[in-house]
Amino acid sequence: MLDISPHQAAGLQGFMPQADLRLAAVASDANPGTSLDALWQVYANLQRLGYPVMVLDGSAQETDDSPGLIHLLRDGPLRDTAALGGGVPASSLAVVPAGKGLGVLGRQAVAAGLSPLAELLPLFRRYGLLVLHAPAATLASLLTHTATVPLVIMGQGAAGVLSSYTSLKQIAVHTGLPCMVAALLSGSSEAERKAARASLQTLQKCAGRHLGGSVRTTTISTQSPQDLQRLALQLLENAGTIQDEPLVALRPSSLQGMSAHLARSH
Repeated sequence: MLDISPHQAAGLQGFMPQADLRLAAVASDANPGTSLDALWQVYANLQRLGYPVMVLDGSAQETDDSPGLIHLLRDGPLRDTAALGGGVPASSLAVVPAGKGLGVLGRQAVAAGLSPLAELLPLFRRYGLLVLHAPAATLASLLTHTATVPLVIMGQGAAGVLSSYTSLKQIAVHTGLPCMVAALLSGSSEAERKAARASLQTLQKCAGRHLGGSVRTTTISTQSPQDLQRLALQLLENAGTIQDEPLVALRPSSLQGMSAHLARSH
């Protein structure tokens, strides 16, 4: 036999089914403030729970000095993917700039009618969890063939409600997916909690009236390690998968029903 593997067993391993890559999605805020620090703590929690995490940061642009996803798509996987993160050791959280690369994947998929994320599987198969951290408009073009439930971070006040509703609508229109919305509390005062609950209730009413579906919500104190770990577990629970075989799109009936409701609502 012409076998180029070190031994026959190693060659046979190439024919074995590979584990699916788990996929989580977080809609990044245009004005992140303290939410970005909290999200990085959430990702680090997942790493400590034993899931090697790769974050594709769609809010950061790749450059020649700071290579990222666009370089991987062009040149193929590197032997040491951690080098993209500036030499971060494998035990640390791996973060790769991905603004340009995610945009390319979205445009190519729309043009060819393909599953947008299938090309990521051979690049990041060795990780336990792939997190797409990107604007909602970017996620809307990428999650069309997954069952991932994206996480939307709600800012404070009426502006936060409006921004979150816009994210929910963008994702719902393009993917039919529900989202989970988290209000991050900077303190622990009852006044702040009451304001956050009121904002979440307003958002739920708007989503129910105009998007035709309920929205899961939660409040998270950024000063509480227990709350941050709870959000990490919820993010893991809401993760979908990227598989070797062609991804199965959402049932057309579910999308048609939502499109009809949106047409009546607006």
